[in-house]
Amino acid sequence: MFSSRTNWKLARNRLTEAVEEARARGVRLLDLIVSNPTRVGLRYDSTAILGALGSERAMDYDPQAKGLLPAREAVASYYRERVASGQGDLAGDVSAAKSANIDPERVVLTTSTSEGYSFVFRLLCNAGDELLVPKPSYPLFEFLADLQDVKLVPYPLIYDYGWQMDFHSLEKAVTQRTRGVVVVHPNNPTGSYVQPGEFAPLNDFCRANGLSLVVDEVFLDYALDDREQASFVSNEEVLTFTLSGLSKISALPQMKVAWIVTSGPDSEVREAMERLEVIADTYLSMNAPMQWAIPTLLGQRENVQQQLQERAKKNLAELDHQLSKQKTCERLCAEGGWCAVLRVPVTRSDEELAIELAREKSVLVHPGHFYDFPSDGYLVLSLIAEEPEFREGIVRVLEALNS
Repeated sequence: MFSSRTNWKLARNRLTEAVEEARARGVRLLDLIVSNPTRVGLRYDSTAILGALGSERAMDYDPQAKGLLPAREAVASYYRERVASGQGDLAGDVSAAKSANIDPERVVLTTSTSEGYSFVFRLLCNAGDELLVPKPSYPLFEFLADLQDVKLVPYPLIYDYGWQMDFHSLEKAVTQRTRGVVVVHPNNPTGSYVQPGEFAPLNDFCRANGLSLVVDEVFLDYALDDREQASFVSNEEVLTFTLSGLSKISALPQMKVAWIVTSGPDSEVREAMERLEVIADTYLSMNAPMQWAIPTLLGQRENVQQQLQERAKKNLAELDHQLSKQKTCERLCAEGGWCAVLRVPVTRSDEELAIELAREKSVLVHPGHFYDFPSDGYLVLSLIAEEPEFREGIVRVLEALNS
């Protein structure tokens, strides 16, 4: 009766069952996996945010496939402001003026980065074609690829005092059906940005194999080490689709605003945009009130990003402080995003460890296999949990690991 593409394993995993059992008993769990920024005690300007949704202009129906021009101009302005603040070109070989000149006509608005992925996957791939994706990374890719009849082929990120792309593995993974490389900048959950020295080899690899780049930058603004991090939107070397949105930029996942910015050689960009416009016109998914609100909602980012960055840095410092008092586990290097990865002794599977922590210590953590870590011995923690909860949660986790 149903399609094979939705033939997923839908049974609850053992960790979910353990969490539900604990909550049914009335146990309060310390949540060190929280990813919803609207529920971690941030201060939002609700008057400005809600007021932006009441524009009278939303009463007019103006079905522009790529999105209303003022909304796309606001997205382009966001990138220009990043360049003006010193967060310029990644490769260092494009002038700031060129990097800042993001053409709104190269922007397509979508309701989410997930929808953006679906547009790009449909644009690039026939059924059964392949995309190279990083491992470890966010598990959502598998579901998106299944729905678009695309095959994902992993390439590893290697850890050696920091995360690196494995270009040898990329070369081995390419086949005649490969259509593009997915890059997450910074990666979730490793927190690793594409390094300046990796930018040119990545472009060379894509150019040599006729591949496009699909770049997820939702956490781009959340550097943990205060180093300026640049966007791929200025990449002119190969056809590049940069995805981002308000879910992380302004910590407003409920507002359902995202976009695709296309860059690269002019002839390829023109053809890509013509095709993307038809895809977008087929769905016309972005609603008018949200589009008119985009300038205001993007303007909220400075306030909320400052709060989140302060929270993440304080929690990271607290984690490092507690780790310094023991030798059982260590934190892996993280440059950006909202996660920290712990390397822990392999005395049982990561899932069993996470279940034990939930049942015996009332703490929620993610096992590494949720993110396709290559082996057991990894736990993933959220850095945006409220500070007292994070502090107590880490005490309990390390107490269990060192007992």
